[in-house]
Amino acid sequence: MSDYLHDDMAALAALVPDGARLALIHDGGGVAMAATRALIRRRIRGLNLVNVPTGGLQTDMLVGAGCVASVETSGVSLGEFGQAPNFGAAVRSGNVGIRDATCPAIYAALQAAEKGIPFIPFRGLIGSDLLRHRADWKVIDNPFQAGDSIVALPAIQPDVALFHAPKADRFGNVWLGRCAETRIMAHAARETLVTVEEVVDGNLMEDDLLAPATLSALYVSAFALAPRGTWPLALPGFYPADQAHLAGYAKCAPDRAGFRRYLKETAFAGEPEAAV
Repeated sequence: MSDYLHDDMAALAALVPDGARLALIHDGGGVAMAATRALIRRRIRGLNLVNVPTGGLQTDMLVGAGCVASVETSGVSLGEFGQAPNFGAAVRSGNVGIRDATCPAIYAALQAAEKGIPFIPFRGLIGSDLLRHRADWKVIDNPFQAGDSIVALPAIQPDVALFHAPKADRFGNVWLGRCAETRIMAHAARETLVTVEEVVDGNLMEDDLLAPATLSALYVSAFALAPRGTWPLALPGFYPADQAHLAGYAKCAPDRAGFRRYLKETAFAGEPEAAV
């Protein structure tokens, strides 16, 4: 059975160590924003983010708060609200290491870890300039067909996968809903931390309708209750994004003083000015 951390973001955030390789889902997949603010409050440092497969507000906030050492991603932006300002500034300054990837490559490398294999063969990269920048991606000969080259991608095994889901039960099973990528993340990672909208009675794995989209407690290290835990981002099928809030972030975040004010009003709300 997994631990159930009732409405305690600080306890959940404490389970992510400094320097962890942390897998984060894309903005439409159930982003654990309540937990992200808790990570910023605890001043976590040296994170090596793996965006699955892209990043947005969550990555930009962690970078801007000084929590990140590197990002492996196929793109980071605020979507319709433009560029991710803190991420962009960090790339230009060289303060954060960048490992360029593609969406299919990230999924494939996670699937390698999910299957317990050290690498996975992958097509679609040969001829791209990405191979010049990723020394860890190797072009090899297909052992089953002479003259056929293929890329070997090393497995991505995160130390921690972090995401938000609609519900969990008291046995530690988590219903993922429509976002299948989070299952791949959980299978690949050493530890999986989840925030949920609600905790239900009964066993989700015994419900014929919910079981197919339920992650077994075998893959869940801990979860915490966090109603509207993706805010200001959407939880598809449950509530929309706070468009006005996101527009406000895009306006204030490019300025360091503006970003600090944003953190004070969100991650550090109610704490002394010196805490920011």
